[in-house]
Amino acid sequence: MFSGVEIRSANNTTTFSTWKFDNIIENGIEKRTRVETIQFSLPFGLPNDGISLATILIDGQFISDNLKFVAGGIAQTIQISILSIIFAIILALLAALGRLSSNPFIYALSTFYVSLIRGTPLYLQIFFFFLALPQLGIVLKGLTAGVIALGLNYGAYMSETFRAGIASVSKGQREAAIALGMTPSQTMRRIILPQALRFAIPPMGNDFISMTKDSALVSATGFVQELMWRATKVGRAEFRNLEALVMAAIFYWVMTLLLTSIQARLEARLSKGDR
Repeated sequence: MFSGVEIRSANNTTTFSTWKFDNIIENGIEKRTRVETIQFSLPFGLPNDGISLATILIDGQFISDNLKFVAGGIAQTIQISILSIIFAIILALLAALGRLSSNPFIYALSTFYVSLIRGTPLYLQIFFFFLALPQLGIVLKGLTAGVIALGLNYGAYMSETFRAGIASVSKGQREAAIALGMTPSQTMRRIILPQALRFAIPPMGNDFISMTKDSALVSATGFVQELMWRATKVGRAEFRNLEALVMAAIFYWVMTLLLTSIQARLEARLSKGDR
């Protein structure tokens, strides 16, 4: 497998060659050296004689050597996503209930949380918890800061989904529950929330998929060895960022396809239950 193609045109001759990187030992030292693999010439020059074009393609050996290391970050990526979505669901439910509350303080607090988080970038929020809080004596690990930031961010957006789900439950069902002697808290737990969760599951699936991709931002802290961190590490170390990022992109894509498939099956099962 070759890593690049080069075209040279000089003296009315056009030369095509391919090359790859090989590890060659010189004086007891292993060096990564460019070696030509195929070369042929044509008896004519290009319109602009003297031109030299080199196109670097994918270095297959680099991918083979680092594939396992980069793939090792998938587990950390999934861990961040699962912890963050659990935290986000809890916050979203509390914020939704708060924004439906008749208590002015609870309503104002929930509205402030949603407005603040939705009005600031996720990237800033991650660095706030990782870099700003230590000035207040609160030191968080990169993973913890990332999970809190992702959970807070997605919780603010998902709260609207929960609020819409709760509001979608008809007033007649609430009145029927009260007529049966249920307290407001019992009505919420047994009648309203189960239906609201059913309504919220499809959008939550989309949020989890987006969160899995956004977890790459946590790599910016430099202390969380998830997928993006590992890809950029080996890419910088060997100046092969193209191959490293292509590997990461494929892994994210595969995870997205799997999660999308799971979401589709879950939605199909829920739709059968509605018939």
